[in-house]
Amino acid sequence: MCGITGWASFHGDARNQAPVIEAMTGSLTPRGPDAGGVWLGERAAIGHRRLAVIDLAGGAQPMTDRPSEPTVVLSYSGEVYNHHALRAELRGRGHAFRTRSDTEVVLRAYAEWGEDAAEHLDGMFAFAVWDERAQRLLLVRDRLGVKPLYWARVDGGLAFASEPKALFAHPEIRPRVDADGLREAYSLLFNTGPTVWSGIREVEPGGLLVLDRDGVRERRYWQLDATPHTDDGEATLERIRELVGTAARSQLEADVPLCSLLSGGLDSTVLTALLAGELREREGTDARIRSYAVDYSDQAEQFTGDVLRTGHDTPYAAEAGAFIGTDHSVVVLDPRALLDPEHRKAVVVARDSPIGVGDMDTSLYLLFGEIRRHSTVALSGEAADEVFGGYPWFHNPKALAADTFPWLLVTGDEAAMPLNPELDLRIGEFRDDTYRGALAAVPHLDGETPAEHRQREMQHL
Repeated sequence: MCGITGWASFHGDARNQAPVIEAMTGSLTPRGPDAGGVWLGERAAIGHRRLAVIDLAGGAQPMTDRPSEPTVVLSYSGEVYNHHALRAELRGRGHAFRTRSDTEVVLRAYAEWGEDAAEHLDGMFAFAVWDERAQRLLLVRDRLGVKPLYWARVDGGLAFASEPKALFAHPEIRPRVDADGLREAYSLLFNTGPTVWSGIREVEPGGLLVLDRDGVRERRYWQLDATPHTDDGEATLERIRELVGTAARSQLEADVPLCSLLSGGLDSTVLTALLAGELREREGTDARIRSYAVDYSDQAEQFTGDVLRTGHDTPYAAEAGAFIGTDHSVVVLDPRALLDPEHRKAVVVARDSPIGVGDMDTSLYLLFGEIRRHSTVALSGEAADEVFGGYPWFHNPKALAADTFPWLLVTGDEAAMPLNPELDLRIGEFRDDTYRGALAAVPHLDGETPAEHRQREMQHL
C-alpha cells in the first residue's frame, strides 16, 4: 500500500527534528513493510514507507529530482496506470529518467506541470511534493479518494500522513475527539473532508492542497459532470466492455505475485475472467492467475442471509474459478477468530477509528493475512456496486423515495444508537444537514426524468 507522511513549517528548522519524522514514518510500517526513508530540509521533513510492486530496486522514496541539492522531493503512495505513456511524453519534453518506476513519472510530471500534474495521472494515488525553490508543499489525492491522505495544522504550517496515527507521532498533534467527531463517527455517513479526530481533515477526493508563505489553499482538480448519454444499447455495451477491459489490463503490471479476489458474484467473476484472459495472452495458454475466496467453518450449515449477502458464496466462487481456469483457493476462517479481541484491536488500530463495517473488517484482515503468504497485490471488483447500481437501495422503492441516505433505511441503521443523552449530539440534524449538502453537489441535466434525477443522486451518494 505504501505510506506517506511529513510536515512543512515556516517556523523552526526541520533538520533538528529527525526523531519526529522517523517516528511518524515508523508508525506506517504495516502499510510499507519493504523499505522506508526520510528526507530533511530546513522547512520540510518528508517520510515514506514502501510496499514494493514496480521496479523493486529503483523505486526507493522519498524520491528527489537529483541526488545532491534536490529542488523537488516526492513521497508517493499508489499506482499510475498510464505511466508508460506519460514517461514517453515527458522524455519528449526533455526529461531524463533514472528508474522505471511510476514514482519517478509522478516526480517528473510535477517538474513539467506543477500542481496541474494530477490532471495527467490515471490511477489511484496520494502524494506530497516539497518544492525547495518555491518553498511550497503540495498534497494531491486521486479522483475518487481510493488512497487516504490526512492533514492537520502545526505551528507555521501543516503535517500530513496516510493515516492519523502518523500525525499523532508529531508532538503538536493529539488524538482528541469533540462533538463534531462523535457525529462523524456515529452518523454512519462516511463523510469526506472531516474526520472523527479534532483538527484532522482529509484531502478531498479529486482535490489538492497547497501550503506556502501565503497560507493554505485547497481546490478540486476533478469532479463528476453530467453529460447526455446518446449511445444505443449495443454501443453502450461495447464501450463498457472496452473501459472495464482497459482497467483490468492496466492493473496487471507488477514485479511481485498478484491474485484476484473471487466471490462468485458478477463483478469479481467478470474481472477475474478478464485478468485470466489477459495473463494467458501475455504469458501463454498455460498461465493461470491465483484466485481466493473467503468462507467460514460453519457457513455451509448455518448460513443466514442479510440485505447485502443473500446466499452462500463459496460454491459459486469454486464454479467460477473452475470455468475461468484459475488456481483457486478458499481461505476458511473460524468464526471465533472474528471475535478474538486481538484481531478486533488490530482492525481498530489499522483504521484509527472504532467505526468500520462490523465483522467484514475483521474477516478482510484475516483473509489478507493469509493471501499475503503468496501474493503482494490483490485485484478485486471493489466499487462495481457503486458504478453499476448493485446495492439493494438502488432498486428499493422505500429507499429511493426516502429523504435521507438510502442505506440508513435498507440496512436498519436508522435506529438511534445508545449514546449518553447528555451528549446531545443531534445526530438526526447532522444527517439532514450532510444530506442536503451532498445533494447540492450533484450535477443534473435539463429534461431528465424524476427517475433519472434520483438515480443520479443515488450514485453520487
